Amino acid sequence: MTDPLDCLEIEPADAARGAVIWMHGLGADATDFEPIVPMLEIGAPVRFVFPNAPVRPVTINGGMAMRAWYDIDPRAPLAGAEDIRASAAAVAALVDREVERGIPEEQIVLAGFSQGGVIALHLGLRHPRRLAGILALSTYLHDHEHLGDEASLAGVDAPIFMAHGRMDPMIPITRAVTSREALTALGYSVEWHEYPMGHQVCPEEIADIGAWLRQRFA
Repeated sequence: MTDPLDCLEIEPADAARGAVIWMHGLGADATDFEPIVPMLEIGAPVRFVFPNAPVRPVTINGGMAMRAWYDIDPRAPLAGAEDIRASAAAVAALVDREVERGIPEEQIVLAGFSQGGVIALHLGLRHPRRLAGILALSTYLHDHEHLGDEASLAGVDAPIFMAHGRMDPMIPITRAVTSREALTALGYSVEWHEYPMGHQVCPEEIADIGAWLRQRFA
């Protein structure tokens, strides 16, 4: 994947001094989380960048082409590794663009839901410089057993927000718990939230996300 990602951007009223790069889930698009931005009530001037994933065939959905950060093959859980690395590299280019626009990396949050959260975690944990934090919603660590071989020491103290629905039928909460435990075993600080919901977001979660982001951009 060499072409730059096309993005929906929401600019603050004043000059941005922080940025949130937020990746959508499988089959969604850049508009998916746009409506919640006003609900977060961050206060600080923060630019929101919502990139569109490429359109690709997805094995778990019968080969149907849709926006996806990586292919999912239920017969081979680790088969999407090459796609994940390519998508993470494309999002890393967006981080670089924010730096070029005057936003320091320690004021950039990577966020993602479901597949998008996999990309946020993959890139954020390997990025060579510390970011403001990682927001991982209804998601998991891909190939968590080998994270320690690739993780960047620069970001080991970067805060991580993980949230999951207790009744999630798409990504069981046990998978997220395993990911959280892998992170804490490596010394990462994880703020964990779970909610009585499925594979979605809820008002209580949005309030908690807003509180966490306000801390990042205080």
